[in-house]
Amino acid sequence: MSETTPLYSLITPSRGDRPIALGLAIDSVRLAAEQAGLAPGDMEMLVGFDGVKGERVRPDAFVRWYDFPRDNDFGNAIRNGLLRASRGRRIVFLDDDNSLTPEAFQIYEAHPGADMLIARIDVSRAHKAQYLPVAEEGRELVRQCNIDPLCLCLTRDLVVTRCDGWQGARYEADFRNIVRYHRRARSVEVTDRLVGIYDSGRGLDEGGLNFRQLKKEQEPPGY
Repeated sequence: MSETTPLYSLITPSRGDRPIALGLAIDSVRLAAEQAGLAPGDMEMLVGFDGVKGERVRPDAFVRWYDFPRDNDFGNAIRNGLLRASRGRRIVFLDDDNSLTPEAFQIYEAHPGADMLIARIDVSRAHKAQYLPVAEEGRELVRQCNIDPLCLCLTRDLVVTRCDGWQGARYEADFRNIVRYHRRARSVEVTDRLVGIYDSGRGLDEGGLNFRQLKKEQEPPGY
């Protein structure tokens, strides 16, 4: 394995106001890599800050830091910029308030031939459902509100070469890009094993909640 060609690139846009949550995300990557027995240089985590010179919260050698101009678009331009800078053979999208499970890389490694791997994530901190995606007979797995970028492990050839990175604007860009990747994937594999925790860092940083998390915090108990 060449030192200049990592197996994995983790794409992490950050508003820069969630250093504790971001530290949790980085720690989760390190732990998952150690559990999978990945060697130094097998992964890179690209963190792109949105219009601020964000705090470099961990000294880990696998983390690369970028300060982008203000995006004001849910990190869409930042994701695309980080994809352009990435070198890994496979792409994982990990926002700064999410985390990987300790088994994540082991699960990715169990599907070496998948152009697109769709795995399960825990969304219980953000949604009524415990996990996504939810498989329902007669319905497509890739459908609105049923899948998140955190569910995916994709080849660089699919994302960067054939699909020209991350496209589109606004909150709906997540689903539109996933649909585009799904349609152009040469092989799609699905597992019910758990690779990520959605909103694992919610509330750790004062003032670090996004609009959706603020709405969740304001809901009455048991809603």
